[in-house]
Amino acid sequence: MGPQKSTSHLTGFPNRLVTLGVLSEADAKAAIEESRAEGIPFVTYLVNLKLVEHKIIARALSEEFGIPQIDIDSIELNPNVIKLINEKLFFLEHKALPLFKRGKRVFVAVSDPTNINALKEIQSYTNTEIEPIIAEADKLDKIIEPALEFFETKPEKVERGGKGKDCDHVLEKTINVSEVEAPFIKFINSMLFKAIIMGASDLHFEPYEKIYRVRFRVDGVLRVVAKPPIAISRKLAAHIKIMSRLDVTKQHVPQKGRIKLKISAKKAIDFRVITCPTLWGEKVVMRIIESSAAKLNIDRLGFEEDQKRLYLEALAKPYGMILVTGPTGSGKTVSLYTGINILNKEGVNISTVEEAVEIKLPSVNQVQVDDGTSFAEAIRTFIAQESDIIAVGDIRDLETGKLAINAAFRGHIVLSTLYTNDAPQSLSHMINMGISPLAVASAVNLVMAQRLCRRLCSCKIEQDIAEQTLLSAGFKKEEIPELKSYGPRQGGCEKCGGSGYKGRVGIYQVMPISEGMKCLIMESRNAIALAEQASREGIADLRDSGLKKVKEGMISLDELGRVIGI
Repeated sequence: MGPQKSTSHLTGFPNRLVTLGVLSEADAKAAIEESRAEGIPFVTYLVNLKLVEHKIIARALSEEFGIPQIDIDSIELNPNVIKLINEKLFFLEHKALPLFKRGKRVFVAVSDPTNINALKEIQSYTNTEIEPIIAEADKLDKIIEPALEFFETKPEKVERGGKGKDCDHVLEKTINVSEVEAPFIKFINSMLFKAIIMGASDLHFEPYEKIYRVRFRVDGVLRVVAKPPIAISRKLAAHIKIMSRLDVTKQHVPQKGRIKLKISAKKAIDFRVITCPTLWGEKVVMRIIESSAAKLNIDRLGFEEDQKRLYLEALAKPYGMILVTGPTGSGKTVSLYTGINILNKEGVNISTVEEAVEIKLPSVNQVQVDDGTSFAEAIRTFIAQESDIIAVGDIRDLETGKLAINAAFRGHIVLSTLYTNDAPQSLSHMINMGISPLAVASAVNLVMAQRLCRRLCSCKIEQDIAEQTLLSAGFKKEEIPELKSYGPRQGGCEKCGGSGYKGRVGIYQVMPISEGMKCLIMESRNAIALAEQASREGIADLRDSGLKKVKEGMISLDELGRVIGI
């Protein structure tokens, strides 16, 4: 289809694509909304989903912004220029490749010149003026991989974190892969970098009788990424313990530590390290700590509009408690900190206490219980220091529960988490702990249960599911004729690494405590009665929320079953 006169209300680059006839106005608007929801540039979204041919995007970008375009296949790589950006993650995350230098300017090939943050970060890191040159995304991806070979001889540095603490400082002494026993040290470092690149949440180093394997948890599911020789299993465990400042001589007791990995001059990533003695040696689990507040965007969590409204209304109340519940790994901390981030204003005093701080927020007083302070002690101190907002990582005992409830009574906003299956069970659980039903009914404003489901990749395919299966899952008979359900493509694509899934999305039960609910709580009614009341009030449970995302083609029915057991 050739160029046509645009009648679109769009402007800028999206409008150019509509004018060229390569993207409809509806698709362009949808892409803009989706890219904003995912927090990525519009061009990057188009490239990732391959909505428009890469060569067309490159040409249109060049015309729109007046930036020269280059055929990168014809360029000979210059190792000296490439090493100006001597961090692999700049290449892999930002898709940027230095080509040549003229005076104080470095010309960098990019597929998305609108990603201003990436260009600024590269400019800041190299302390040079950056001139972008547009290259086709697929060609740039192919040439970046051989460019990384220039780094193979460069020592990488991993810095040690404090024992059992979230240390902001790092030791001056670093571990250099050119030193003794470089092969397995280099293997460990490569696993750390690979986990970051793949978006893993944790790494598992696992010894067995005849094999040793390394698995990453990506989008909530473990996958094998390496099988090093079983003979080096003790050396791997010992070196990770050295990096974490743990006691290498203690092999028969669990230990906890930290590693800080520097990936650029201004960026470091923390790993929480936990060792556990097993029959065949020490298993080591390393959890990647996402300490940045950049991802705390309420629109990216997966709320339905009415659920988001209820959460924001509860946050806006002058006092009371908000509870977030779900199993380990269900995203409770991110939801909790998203709320704290919304409340984080100059005029309020916010204090949090957790077992280990995972997300660091500016202007928030954050306490760790492994520093010797208990949850109960921290809450008492927060009240004494007149904290307006108090966040408690976990209500795990009666004393903590009573103090948190009393703080909510005394005019504080209190946010906390529980480990229960759904919102009604959270209220029953607190009463069963020994907290007065009257106190629970009076103090709690909102309970939110949640799970994380793997989001289908754009390569998803339509599935033919039997009507009885859909009915058993909870769909209504009248919904089925118009229902389109999707599943992962066998073998996936490059974007999803062959899994068929890319990222995760939350499913929620957001339950405000209504007057009717309060009456049932004060009567000490069980979780079943509370759930029935929530249903009468039109509160969607986890299954209902999940089925809606199945209808929207966001998740598969099998994935929903895996997560909530339908």
